[in-house]
Amino acid sequence: MLARCGWVNDDPRYQAYHDLEWGVPEYDSRALFEKLCLDGQQAGLSWFTILCKIPAYRAAFADFNPQLVATFDESDVERLMLDRGIVRNRLKIRSVITNARAYLLMQEQGIEFSHWLWDFVGGEPVINRWPTLNEVPTSTSESEAMARALKKRGFSFVGGTICYAFMQATGMVNDHLLSCPRHPDHVNS
Repeated sequence: MLARCGWVNDDPRYQAYHDLEWGVPEYDSRALFEKLCLDGQQAGLSWFTILCKIPAYRAAFADFNPQLVATFDESDVERLMLDRGIVRNRLKIRSVITNARAYLLMQEQGIEFSHWLWDFVGGEPVINRWPTLNEVPTSTSESEAMARALKKRGFSFVGGTICYAFMQATGMVNDHLLSCPRHPDHVNS
């Protein structure tokens, strides 16, 4: 019998995220930038907490427009520390600004963010075949390599575990369980 991956709760927002977004390959650089920043906000929290706050995050961070976010200064950090719609953690808020600046620097250097990220998985989704949640790793050598490379380029809140969650969410790695109707074995049949 097919059933959603065991980490999904009964909330319709979480189910829609699992069914329509998680594990679906994303190739748009700006969408990948947003997702990487949001995954960094998740550190120490559940993804569901951040998922419920995405509209507030988009409003707070100019729809994750790197050109705009990169101009934020300490007065913006203070303003965002008062925003009840987002996680009010100074380091996490600053990380989005830092990441926007790092993203723009890559653009200035002629590096296409999407291609650069997808190179960590050889440019194609890795399709895993996990029978149970206990077998799904929290990080891999690829996510650790991505984390090191992102940090070297000036990004923050991008450890190996965060990068693996990012890779799962953006379809670089498909970790839907074999028993899940969203696993490629079932979607493509």
